Parts: sequence; structure tokens; C-alpha cells
Amino acid sequence: MVVTATPGQLAGQLEDRRQPTTTLEGWRRFVDADQATFDLLPTADRDALADADRTGYDEARIAYHAELIVVTTSTIRQILHQGRLLTLLNQREIGARRGLIVSGPAATGKTTAVKQLGRTHELRTRQRYPDGDRIPVVYVTAPPKGSPRKLAVEFARFLGLPPIRPRQNVADITDAVCQVLTDARTDLVIVDEIHNLNLNLATSAGEDLSDHLKYFTEHLPATFVYAGIDVERAGLFTGTRGRQIAGRAALVRTGAFAYQQEWKGLVATMEHTLRLHHHQPGTLVKLDRYLHQRTSGMIGSLSHLVRAAAISAILDGSEQLTKHLLDAIRVDHAAESATRRASSGAI
Repeated sequence: MVVTATPGQLAGQLEDRRQPTTTLEGWRRFVDADQATFDLLPTADRDALADADRTGYDEARIAYHAELIVVTTSTIRQILHQGRLLTLLNQREIGARRGLIVSGPAATGKTTAVKQLGRTHELRTRQRYPDGDRIPVVYVTAPPKGSPRKLAVEFARFLGLPPIRPRQNVADITDAVCQVLTDARTDLVIVDEIHNLNLNLATSAGEDLSDHLKYFTEHLPATFVYAGIDVERAGLFTGTRGRQIAGRAALVRTGAFAYQQEWKGLVATMEHTLRLHHHQPGTLVKLDRYLHQRTSGMIGSLSHLVRAAAISAILDGSEQLTKHLLDAIRVDHAAESATRRASSGAI
């Protein structure tokens, strides 16, 4: 559902969205949050606002542009489709269930895609079972230098279980988590940032983690989805354990968008969401090749560039996006480095 919010309501909604989705409360707020729209005032009405009202109006627009809409790309559609198929297939599975691995470079939309999968699944489950006693989806991020114990603690933290005591071992924590999730009828578990774990199955630490994840999948009647940066290159599929993982998980790769029709559609969709008083529609569409060069086709970099430029246009009063303004916006180092390499090669 799309709603049009007042400035105060919009600010409150975005305040809620900033809560981490790695807790049950934060995840539920993310799932519940409607996509906000913002109606521009006629320019004459905006100019007639008192100073305090004008400041509030502009701050509400900044809040709006800080979180533009999620664009449903072909990658998101593929992950939504594969995820739903797996959850349906796994309903009747008794042993280890098949999972999904989403892998690709940074800024290619992995986290956005798996969160949309989780949100879609939870909303569908709530509609079917409106009693409210279930926890359909668990979303955690793998901790840096993650060990089996650290990962188990992340699950416990999501659920709001009592603080873990130092003397509690991994098995005790894992069993407690599995019991709660089984009772709550959890059927989708998302582990993001999995590249933080030691995935090299040629090492003992990697084997321990693999066995720990396998224990979860065998003791929880749920579909597991993992997302991370180039995880298949980290030794995840090596050795006997790796071959077992490869035989039980589908792999979806994310990557940069080519300069083709889908990229042009992404740019047009993002431009349509802008709420600036002097922006000329079609300006970004005409700059779609430039935007591809600036961002190397990375959707995360494109989103940052457009959102930051829109906020900058509000702050400086220009109220429009131009190539000159876009040139002044810094994007991530990876995209800027690729742009410099491309420019050097063109000389």
C-alpha cells in the first residue's frame, strides 16, 4: 500500500525505519512500514510559508529523499521467485532442506533483495495466519570474524532471549534458539553479510562453521537464505562439505547492470520519485549513460548518487538535478575507481 504522509508522519515513519532489522522489533517495523509518497506544494504556497514551516517542509522532503522507493529489478524478481519456490518445496521436507545463496560484488543489491524476500514472505504468512503468534522470518547479519558461538548469539539477540552467559556453550545457545524458532513456526531464516564468516572449508574453522550451519538447517523446519560478497570464491564449495552445500543450495549471482533497457528504466523510475520544485522531468533519463559510467552500473551506487544529489539540491536551493551537481557528489570508492580506470583507458 502506498500512503501520502504529512511531514510529521513521514519523519516519524523514517525514524522507525532506522531501527536495526536485526532485532525482532526492528524487523517487524521494517515489514510494517508503508512506502511513503510526498506531494509537493505549489511553488507559490511554498514561498508563502513562514520560516519555521518552510524549514519543516524542506526537512520532510530531505527525509523522503533519504529513503527512495525500492526498485523491483530483474534480480529482485528472480530472488523473490526462487525464495518462494524453496519455501513451498521445503514445507514437506523432513531432512535437510534446500537453501538459497545470493552472492555478488558490493553495492549490487543483495541486502535489498533478501530483505524484500523476507518482507514479502512475512506479509503473505500474516495474511494466511493472522493470529500474530508466529515469527515467520528471522533476519541476522553475520558478525565480523564470526564463530559458531557469535552466530548463535546473533540469533538469540534477534529473538530477544536473555543475555548469554559466558559459560553457556554453543550447543546450549543453539538448542535454545532452535526451540524458540520451532515453536514460533519460523519458516524463513536470512543470514546476511555471510562473507564475515570463515567460509574456507579447507580450514578447521571453516569446517566448524559449516557443521554449525548444517545443524541449524537440520533442526529447524525452515528455508535458509544466505547473502554475501562473492561467497563462492571464499572456499564455500570446496571439499566434501562444500560439495554437500553445493548440492543443497541454489546460487543467484548479483552484479552490475549493463547499459541496456533495464538500466534506463531504473534511472527513469528513480527520477520519477524526485520531489524538487525546479527539476525538469527527463533530465536524468538524458544522463543515463553518464550515470552508468559514474556508478559502473551498480544499483547501490546509483541510489546513493541520486538521493545525495536530491538532498543537496534542497539544501542549496537549486531544487533541480544537473550534471554539474551530480559531478560534485562523491559516490563509493569502488565506483569512483572504476570510473577513473575507464577514463584513463579512453585517453
